Amino acid sequence: MATEPLLFLVEDDAAFARTLQRSFERRGYRVSVAADPDGLTTLLAHATPDYAVVDLKLGQASGLTCVQTLHQHDPDIVIVVLTGYASIATAVQAIKLGATSYLAKPANTDDIETAFGTIGNVDTPIGERPTSIKTLEWERIHETLAETDFNVSETARRLGMHRRTLARKLEKRRLT
Repeated sequence: MATEPLLFLVEDDAAFARTLQRSFERRGYRVSVAADPDGLTTLLAHATPDYAVVDLKLGQASGLTCVQTLHQHDPDIVIVVLTGYASIATAVQAIKLGATSYLAKPANTDDIETAFGTIGNVDTPIGERPTSIKTLEWERIHETLAETDFNVSETARRLGMHRRTLARKLEKRRLT
């Protein structure tokens, strides 16, 4: 009988981490969760995973350090980076440090598992995934926030919305 593949999940959002953990466990993975780079180091002291899913922003820490740590520990680990705000620069940096895939949130277990299996496969189809209006709105808000160095007043002005309306939207869906 084959052993279950070991997956390390490095995510600081406890609710999202629990959801992913349960979903992957239902698919036959053993899952260990860390909330930050120190937690990852502790996990690596006890085991080497087959797969890793790393959030790009871990509180005040960068998930890129986790990618580098995992790759240095074992270059054969399949590492998928998740981020709420994808940029070409961070994607390139993540790949250079050893990530094998880079996905923008919202990504689900199917997306992540597909990314695990597409390593080096040039025949992998690039599928279209419809984007909801809420997701498009959130991406535009986040993009404008980044352009204004996270100045909420200036972002609201550029988007043509009241500052309090933007503040309420940001409270509902925290930046990751």
